[in-house]
Amino acid sequence: MVVLTLALLKKAIEINPAQEYECLGNLNLYDSPELKALATQVLPGRQLKILALPFDEAGQVNGNAIRVCLCEDDYPGWIAVEDLDLLVTAEVAYEPLFLPEAEIRTRLPQVIAFAYAAMNEPNRYLWGGTVGPNYDCSGLMQTAFASVGIWIPRDAYQQEAFVCPLAIEELEPGDLVFFGTPDRATHVGLFIGDNCYLHSSGKDQGRNGIGIDVLAETDDPVSSAYYRQLRGAGRILSSYQPTLSSTGVF
Repeated sequence: MVVLTLALLKKAIEINPAQEYECLGNLNLYDSPELKALATQVLPGRQLKILALPFDEAGQVNGNAIRVCLCEDDYPGWIAVEDLDLLVTAEVAYEPLFLPEAEIRTRLPQVIAFAYAAMNEPNRYLWGGTVGPNYDCSGLMQTAFASVGIWIPRDAYQQEAFVCPLAIEELEPGDLVFFGTPDRATHVGLFIGDNCYLHSSGKDQGRNGIGIDVLAETDDPVSSAYYRQLRGAGRILSSYQPTLSSTGVF
């Protein structure tokens, strides 16, 4: 495997625009080419495609951000040029698993165990966090499921659209619960039984990290604040299948 420089990367894209690249270390993806706000993080072993390079029409470097899309969940973002040393050409293209619902159900105890283990490590809430020990709400959910080979979308509203909707009375351990406004899910937690859910919440309304709350109005201000924003719940029935074209978008 060859670690990429910007020149080698440009050449590789020109030869084979469908090329995938594997991450060698923890990688930050940002929500704009200014590279100021974290969008998500990438663990070693994940794969991505290049959507745009920082070159102008004359072939000169123009900017310090590379637009990419992650293969496992179709999540877009920008990486810094200096992080190219964390990428190598992938030996094989990413192939998603087709997991039957029954197999997913057998893996849910491990998903819950991962979330508990993350909670028991010192942690704080990190917007865009997915690699630990610091997570955001949907980042913790995605990483917990991915730890057992089940891929779900990255953001809370995407996860809500992906699940099979459930009534709150139908919740079982391993299901997801969603919170937010009437228009959009902005928060997600993992149901663990006894009317409780585990989640990573922020400073303003939550616990600045991973904790357990109750789906009810209680004397606890965090549980009550989220309960008043409860939107619904859902069950993971399949592993996410990427939709990115095999030839990419350039």
